[in-house]
Amino acid sequence: MLTIYNTLTGKKEPFQSLTAKIVRMYVCGVTVYDYCHLGHARSALVFDVIRRHLESSGYRVEFAKNFTDVDDKIIKRANEQGVSCDTITAKYIQAYYEDMKKLGVRQASVEPKATEHMADIVQLTEALIAKGLAYQVDGDVYFEVAKYSGYGRLSKRRLDDMQAGARVEVDERKRHPMDFALWKSSKPGEPSWESPWGPGRPGWHIECSAMSMKHLGETFDIHGGGMDLIFPHHENEIAQSSGATGKEFARYWIHNGFVQINQEKMSKSLGNFFTIREIFEKSKWSQEVTGEVLRYFLLSTHYHGPLDFSDQGLEEARESLEGFYGLFNRLRESAINTAGDKELQSSVDRVRESFHKAMDNDLNTPVAIAELKKLRNDVNKLLEIGLSTQGRQQARQAFRSMGLVLGLFQLDRWDYRIKPESGHLRILGGNVSLSTRTRMSEEDIEVKIAERAEAKKRKDFKRADAIRAELALQGIIIEDIPDGTSRWKRGSL
Repeated sequence: MLTIYNTLTGKKEPFQSLTAKIVRMYVCGVTVYDYCHLGHARSALVFDVIRRHLESSGYRVEFAKNFTDVDDKIIKRANEQGVSCDTITAKYIQAYYEDMKKLGVRQASVEPKATEHMADIVQLTEALIAKGLAYQVDGDVYFEVAKYSGYGRLSKRRLDDMQAGARVEVDERKRHPMDFALWKSSKPGEPSWESPWGPGRPGWHIECSAMSMKHLGETFDIHGGGMDLIFPHHENEIAQSSGATGKEFARYWIHNGFVQINQEKMSKSLGNFFTIREIFEKSKWSQEVTGEVLRYFLLSTHYHGPLDFSDQGLEEARESLEGFYGLFNRLRESAINTAGDKELQSSVDRVRESFHKAMDNDLNTPVAIAELKKLRNDVNKLLEIGLSTQGRQQARQAFRSMGLVLGLFQLDRWDYRIKPESGHLRILGGNVSLSTRTRMSEEDIEVKIAERAEAKKRKDFKRADAIRAELALQGIIIEDIPDGTSRWKRGSL
């Protein structure tokens, strides 16, 4: 059974959906005024994998993730550039989709925008006023936190001890410093919408409550986001949503940890702030890091803890991923030796069970990846014993099916290139035409075959795989024979 750490209760709990075999999940999306950074990438991947695992476990997932497309930062950026807010938000929504595509993050079932739900936001605000939980001041509407007895239960804070926090404006008109805006009266030059309190726009928190309940119902299964959203954003969502309906808002609250850069918190002020695009474009990474490498790296740490982003971590992720794709290249070859087929079935069954146990244990992706590494090592050894063509296909399918849960190992054909300075493989997506390659002589091929044989004797399987991949790039197919020798032929990839 799947267990999930629930921020609301502070412990791991067995997961049970409200409706059998259906999970309704809402995740706070991005405010679209700039490019996505590594923190956004991590959060997007975490909930993409949660969705994938739930689906692989037999659930239908109704997944909503919003865009905040009206906000002080958007207005400021638009004014700086002399363009409309719509121009800014359209640009960065498109950029978001481009970044997520590189990372293999699937679109949510529905991706609502705040500006498309003004009627729902106004209706929710009216309900809170009618229940005596909100009050109007000069065209602004505030939620009165002292009127909601459960305030602070998510963040484990006492109202008496609280001070105005991030994104909470201190205003002498408030009845309590922690009262937060549901509706803001418009200022000159700002976008605005009509309301019973005059023209204005919604506060930050009310939009998520309105959109999530609109698309998932008054109570749904999972609400998620980064840990930085626990307070005040998610705390305020609970207060206004449960206050309006008298029902529990979300049953499980899941939060991913922060991203650190070389063990320091990622921050623009420290100069260690990276967008997703910079990872693919900066010269020190652009020739090494693909979307799948970055995805592998981000999933190598448990989602609930901090993630330390470093050059060394990326390099280790790249090398590990190359080890998998080097093996997949070998598994594409035909063979008739069946000596290792029986042991392969046992290994696959054992790893598959351990993999799913790891994922059921609060989405423990590092352990799940470790299990896949065990299978990789087992299959490499079995290839030396001998695997039939059918056995090789079975092994590749095992990696594919388990990898699908993590969003890894789904590509059929990869272009392997040698890094001359290290002899390691570099993975690039796509195929390369044989017409672009220089035809190797038989003498050069035999030299490479002999070098590979020596590497295998030293048990340097990484180097052996690198040589095999180098030859494959030249259209040379190697077949290992049970007596320990190898033969080759020319062909196409």
